[in-house]
Amino acid sequence: MDRELYGREAVLHEAGLVARLSGLTRHGAARVPYEHGDDPPVTVFTGGRGTGKTALLKEVRNRYKGYTPLALVDCAHIEPPADHGPGWTPVTGALAELAVQLSPGVLGARPVRFPRLSLGLVAVASLGWSQEDDERARRDLLRLGPLLATVDATRGAAANWVGKVLAKLAARFAEATVPLAGLLAEATVETVLEEVFGRLQRTSENWYGSYRNAGGHGKAGLQQLAIDFEQVGRRRREAQDFLVGALTEDLLHAYTGLRRGSRIGRPLVLLDNAHEPLGRQLVEPILRARADGRRDRVVVLATSRVREHEGLRHATRTRLPETAHRAPCPRGTSVGSGILAVELTPLSPAQTRSAFDRYDPAGRTPPELARAVHRLTGGRPLGVALLGRAAGEAPEHLRAGLTPGGLLDLTVELREDTPPVPVAPTLLAELLPVRRPGPYAVLAAAHDEESARMLAHARLQGESLDGDVALRVRDQLRSEDWVASEPGSGHFVADPLLRALLLHRLRFEDGDHPRYAAWHAVHETLHRHYGPEPGPYRLHHDLALGRTEEAVTHLRETFPEQDVVGWLGRLRFIGSAPCPRERNRTGPDPRRAVALGQGLRGEPPADVALPPGLDADSTELHLSVRRLLHAVWLLTDPLALPDDEVADRLAHELRRLSGRHLTGSGALWDAATHWPRDIRAWRDLSLPPGREGLPDPA
Repeated sequence: MDRELYGREAVLHEAGLVARLSGLTRHGAARVPYEHGDDPPVTVFTGGRGTGKTALLKEVRNRYKGYTPLALVDCAHIEPPADHGPGWTPVTGALAELAVQLSPGVLGARPVRFPRLSLGLVAVASLGWSQEDDERARRDLLRLGPLLATVDATRGAAANWVGKVLAKLAARFAEATVPLAGLLAEATVETVLEEVFGRLQRTSENWYGSYRNAGGHGKAGLQQLAIDFEQVGRRRREAQDFLVGALTEDLLHAYTGLRRGSRIGRPLVLLDNAHEPLGRQLVEPILRARADGRRDRVVVLATSRVREHEGLRHATRTRLPETAHRAPCPRGTSVGSGILAVELTPLSPAQTRSAFDRYDPAGRTPPELARAVHRLTGGRPLGVALLGRAAGEAPEHLRAGLTPGGLLDLTVELREDTPPVPVAPTLLAELLPVRRPGPYAVLAAAHDEESARMLAHARLQGESLDGDVALRVRDQLRSEDWVASEPGSGHFVADPLLRALLLHRLRFEDGDHPRYAAWHAVHETLHRHYGPEPGPYRLHHDLALGRTEEAVTHLRETFPEQDVVGWLGRLRFIGSAPCPRERNRTGPDPRRAVALGQGLRGEPPADVALPPGLDADSTELHLSVRRLLHAVWLLTDPLALPDDEVADRLAHELRRLSGRHLTGSGALWDAATHWPRDIRAWRDLSLPPGREGLPDPA
């Protein structure tokens, strides 16, 4: 069954990017004209964690498997076999896996055979064998069985050839006329050719005659390949590159051999996490061969979590929607110009709504919940999918009052055969798979690199003995393609979703409910760091600790100043503080009642302790600022839902304040007009009101 595409139609539709590269519509239903002729680019889908890269490759596999030769490997998870010899590397392991997956017959075509790759891997497998330990040789040879079965399923899978190889090796161990690696490789290859390869496949060894120092002789090339592979550095890289060429040569032969014309479309090689070293080791030999004029007919689709990876510096860059009908990739003089880097774009609000409708078709959750989740996640598919599933599985008594923050508190059943898992920790582990997320949660409360380093020194001294914890966290975030300490954002962890998940962990996973000791300790540390003057950063942490009166007093006292835009900026920044909310709280957000004046007319609420010495006019201003601050705090909270009544009250308070200010009434009036519009359009509060930009709140 097809998955929901959710914005990936440009890749998977009948005339989408994959169809135009492979020459086949999905399910092999019809031919499609090749967009790039006989020189298709290596296509690399780029995006951070949770942007749908792996899901996209898996969907390509699901739709095209059985209709064209296809293989999918994860370059970050090629597991080494137990007690393997030096002939196994991630490259040889990946090549063997690719060949086994590409081999099975597809609609209207026979299986693909891999005799050239088999001989090369047989040759390098002999490294490290000794007469005293023939059990290792036996294990290494048996591991090659599935690959040799692509050449002849009956003889390769039977493994009778293994004993004959071992017997020939025993007779050769005493010889020393050539380097041992070459000697054992020759004996192994000879036996495999005799016992597994048919008459027609035996000529495939001749392909290795083009290897260095081979002089056109295949066996000499295989011997030299093994000798080079035994070394480290450039020679091994050359040997591995030649083995990659063996894979593509076998695939090419399947399309141009005796039965040429019997196959349609092109084979698909799917490489997940190709930003890892293995990805480059598999892709770059193909790119170099193509730059030299070789045409291999292989469609390589890869993913990279690192958008600015050095391997992509000469790539043609485009965005996903732009590839729907055409994806130009002009080849330049550099090898890397053969790469088309396609940035995966976030889901749109409509696509997020569609995802929520899939999990909650009856619409039992608040109508604005999907849009609020889109704001929180930025349209990141993994976050949208997991929070949408949580909304669909939420207990009946919680559904009507769900917020994005409430979704993070829930559990979700990802598989029928496993117990439900908590949403926030599960999503955090997917987006930031680090061994100890605790330090990241602490530093998520910081505003910039300076405050993060101070916080690490105060709270995380035991985390590292060999370096600055904050800088380590910063570098790790960068390596995962998360933006850290974006200038002007006021946050050390710039991404709203990742920051929300880390702060959720800081608040709720310290095991000290209801004191929330870790949360209080971190924010108190930052509060002291920015003291003793009531600046915006100090007051920001006051709100995070549930204390609002000092912030209200400061905003009241500074209200008459001429710089009204600066005052609005401080209001906005203070009100962006994370709310010290309670888990699974039902009922209205407590900030709402304060923003609306708690229903009293012109009189101070009974539970408000006013500063001493205020006259009637100052009391009115104090209460107005208090309502305004709580309105901003609630309406800009990415974990809350929008509230039209509070937005209207926000506009009302700003207009009243506009009438009170002697010089800055225009900016306050503009804020009363534009800030509610910003809120209803799911934008950050503009500053100056009506304009884009986030000036420094200090």
